[in-house]
Amino acid sequence: MSAARIKKGDKVVILAGKDKGRTGAVLQVMPKDDKVLVEGINVHARHRKPDQANPQGGIERKPAPLHISNVAVADKDGKPTRVRFEDRDGKKVRVAVKSGEVL
Repeated sequence: MSAARIKKGDKVVILAGKDKGRTGAVLQVMPKDDKVLVEGINVHARHRKPDQANPQGGIERKPAPLHISNVAVADKDGKPTRVRFEDRDGKKVRVAVKSGEVL
């Protein structure tokens, strides 16, 4: 799957893994690695010792990357859809396959 089909800010549905069925917004796309970061999905915890920058220490939670094949763009009804490119008014636009709406 091409990374251009999913962009930063898109609402996506998770298709596989522990968060299957959940939705979230794309925070970052890594096209060279075929990975995406999705807000609130695949969150991992890292235990940090106190240091000068963070004197309290504690557990740091942040999303880990997912493979781009495990996410799909969410349609207006929240269900996953594929993305196609069409030429509308002389511009190349992304279109949801299920509904035909421009993304």
